[in-house]
Amino acid sequence: MAPQVRGIALTIASLLIFAVSDTGVKHLVQQLPVLTVVLFRYLFALAFACIFLLRIEPPYRLVSRHLPLHALRGVLLLVSSALNFAAMKHLQLAQTAAISFTIPLWVCALSVPLLGETVGIRRWAAVLVGFLGVLIIMRPGTSGFHPAMFLSLAAAFCGSCYNIATRKAGGVDRTETSLVLASFFGLFAAAPLAAPSFVLPEGWAWVLIVFIGLGSAIGHLLLTEAHRLAPASTIAPYIYTQIVWMVLLGYLVFGDVPGPWTLLGGTIVIASGIYMFLRERQLGKPSIAAMPED
Repeated sequence: MAPQVRGIALTIASLLIFAVSDTGVKHLVQQLPVLTVVLFRYLFALAFACIFLLRIEPPYRLVSRHLPLHALRGVLLLVSSALNFAAMKHLQLAQTAAISFTIPLWVCALSVPLLGETVGIRRWAAVLVGFLGVLIIMRPGTSGFHPAMFLSLAAAFCGSCYNIATRKAGGVDRTETSLVLASFFGLFAAAPLAAPSFVLPEGWAWVLIVFIGLGSAIGHLLLTEAHRLAPASTIAPYIYTQIVWMVLLGYLVFGDVPGPWTLLGGTIVIASGIYMFLRERQLGKPSIAAMPED
């Protein structure tokens, strides 16, 4: 099997794992405080990532030359995860997934002030059309609107900032180092925030928590390997296969059927993102915005 085909296969597999993990999160936040779930997610994700990476990498490779940048990444990923988990408590998985696909749109818009990049009229048009799709999903002022949609949109914004910081970190440390340190700083920041409302899980909740942490670690490792095998511009369009898994799992586990406005808006957001990736590939620009923030 060609390396690029394997990269695409690993990308799709990682997104299936992320979708199953999010399904577990949506179930857990109905019975546990959101920050408790976030805390355990980081704890087990970091533990599994360290166990795996330290078996294949010399420990010195995990030493960073730019800790403040990784601390910022960890906090951004923590905030994004917490907001996304809180949104999942009230929204369908398909809705949170569709809104999360605005990350490339945010990255494109923020790359101008934060990275000093130039964005042409075509990509700006894609950004505007994509956010029109978000308005169709959210439909503020109608009975289909839920305030938690703003949490999901804020999670996507923080996720885009995380991706921009990751782009900067890419020229500083190895990908494996970045992955472990982001989880470490996320756990360090989550602990004091989760303490006031902390609730110890019971019974099967422990199984789900361990699975969520393991899924997060394995998903990110698979995605890291996918980016090693294939260019980000090749992988980027396949990120959107996550919506298929989210719709399917939302229906099978929670009985949720996405409405026509969610499907229409999500299609517009996805089409805008794919166009942006194709345009960036044509211009020879990096497509790190394709990386999920889970």
